[in-house]
Amino acid sequence: MLELKNISFDVEDEGKSVEIIRNLSLKIESNKFVVITGPNGSGKSTLAKIIAGIEKPTSGQIVFDGEDITEKNITERAKSGISFAFQQPVKFKGIEVFDLLKFSAGKKLSFADACNYLSEVGLCARDYINREVNSSLSGGELKRIELATIIARKTKLSIFDEPEAGIDLWSFQNLIHIFENMRKNIRQSSIVVISHQERILNIADEIIVIDGGKITKRGNVKEILPEIVGTSAAVKGCKKMEREI
Repeated sequence: MLELKNISFDVEDEGKSVEIIRNLSLKIESNKFVVITGPNGSGKSTLAKIIAGIEKPTSGQIVFDGEDITEKNITERAKSGISFAFQQPVKFKGIEVFDLLKFSAGKKLSFADACNYLSEVGLCARDYINREVNSSLSGGELKRIELATIIARKTKLSIFDEPEAGIDLWSFQNLIHIFENMRKNIRQSSIVVISHQERILNIADEIIVIDGGKITKRGNVKEILPEIVGTSAAVKGCKKMEREI
């Protein structure tokens, strides 16, 4: 279980302190697929980075599985069982997909196991297992390889920051399928997705709406989605995506 207690996060802007997260408290239980949504600039991606240890809160406490991890850095939190997927996956020139999967698994990984992880995210292992994780791969391919590494890690908490960013409609449809499978197979772990895409919101066990750095709504899909569909807090990005493709 993840618990955030009175988290605030300020940044300096032209000599003034600007509050991005405002005294936010939140509990995320195990075996849950949670989607955090909200308008642009609401603080949702910042919150994800605070949980992962990329950003440090100005005040407040973060407890994960009963342990205070507030002062732990991103590496220490990763060792504690937290994974983070960036909006734009990191490229690794000179590193092959198989090596990246072995590193992510943190143990000896057979070729067959690596191929299975790639198959889970809709990639033909024969075509990708020896590819370099570099700019020769499309945004959708990089996204799915990143998903495969997170599946290989088998962490207690997986965080995805706007996973739909920079991918085409075909890749987005496959992303939904992957998330549906991940939700079905949750075992003593949790998944947190930062998104405003309606199809991702529909998968959630719970939707949390953040606006102005604080939680404004929280509940299941039937309770929350009808309230936010068509508003800036939800599906504008999805409609924009469909127009552009």
